[in-house]
Amino acid sequence: MREDAPLAMLNEEAIRAAELHHDPYDFAFVDQAIDARLKNDVLADAPVIPHRGSYALAALRYGPNFAACMQDLLSPRFRRLVEQKFDIDLSHRPPCIVMMGNTTGHYNEGYAHPDSPHKIITVLLGFSESWPYERGRLRVLRSNNREDYAFEFAPEFGKMLMFRVCDHSWHGFLPQKGKRTSVQLCYVDSQWYAHKENFRHRVSAFAKSVPLLHQAIEWAPRSLGNKG
Repeated sequence: MREDAPLAMLNEEAIRAAELHHDPYDFAFVDQAIDARLKNDVLADAPVIPHRGSYALAALRYGPNFAACMQDLLSPRFRRLVEQKFDIDLSHRPPCIVMMGNTTGHYNEGYAHPDSPHKIITVLLGFSESWPYERGRLRVLRSNNREDYAFEFAPEFGKMLMFRVCDHSWHGFLPQKGKRTSVQLCYVDSQWYAHKENFRHRVSAFAKSVPLLHQAIEWAPRSLGNKG
């Protein structure tokens, strides 16, 4: 991948212009990180995810327009945009990317968590066609109380949240059943952790394809099974 290759799908100007907020922690929000005119083409090529939870991209099938979005996210040019935003060097921080597709509305979904300390910067990008619900909006939290929020947004196509991971970078959402599709890109502290996360999500995807294992996963507490 060329270092100077332009972004094909992401809106570089909008990402660069997004304000960096510092309360309750460092985060930036982009209302339309992908041009809305690309929505139908990208979503037509997006993976179909029948279950809840996170899936490694390698375990999913998708078309060229969605693939171009993923290539942009993993590109050096996008990484430099994130570096400039947070005034940080990520050149030796490998990326780790997964996709989420559905929520069941169970009480244990969307629990508040700050993300793993192995993560340096987290980027969330929405791919839901729409989100007509009041609940299920991603919240930037001031504490581990999901009602104690500073900012929230619907997980709709093109909406992007970036934040610096720290011990109080709490985020979550109130449970809501729906097709809640998004991609999570994290710059992590080691290649070992990136490989570990990729393997974990591939195993989880396989387990969800086995009916009895899938049923157990559906009812497992998220706060015990996934620390983000």
